[in-house]
Amino acid sequence: MSKKLLFGLGLAGLIMESVVSMPAYAADKVSLFKVITAKDEIVIGLTDADLAQVDGQNAGGVAKLLAAKGSLSVWQYAVHKSASGDLEQAPLHKVGLLANESLRVEPYATPLKVLPIDESKK
Repeated sequence: MSKKLLFGLGLAGLIMESVVSMPAYAADKVSLFKVITAKDEIVIGLTDADLAQVDGQNAGGVAKLLAAKGSLSVWQYAVHKSASGDLEQAPLHKVGLLANESLRVEPYATPLKVLPIDESKK
């Protein structure tokens, strides 16, 4: 009887782990970029789906797209502390970028965990 109970608990744990981890695989990876203007700089995040529409899928492509469109609506990212106390990059809110205010776009590397964009918060 104890072997069946142990097997059942193990199987239940495996099923729960796969159900809980599925949303993490469904989320798009986010690439971070720093947008520098004459007044300040911000970090923005683009999902792989957004970046696929950018020529070259790099900072130069983001700058070209911004110049061509004149403005972009993107997620601003900022460092915050998770519930466990770890620092991570998280989407703060949606912002609008104007081409005439942006001077430079460059890739932004961080050692912190980058959280995916939650589209339900639009």
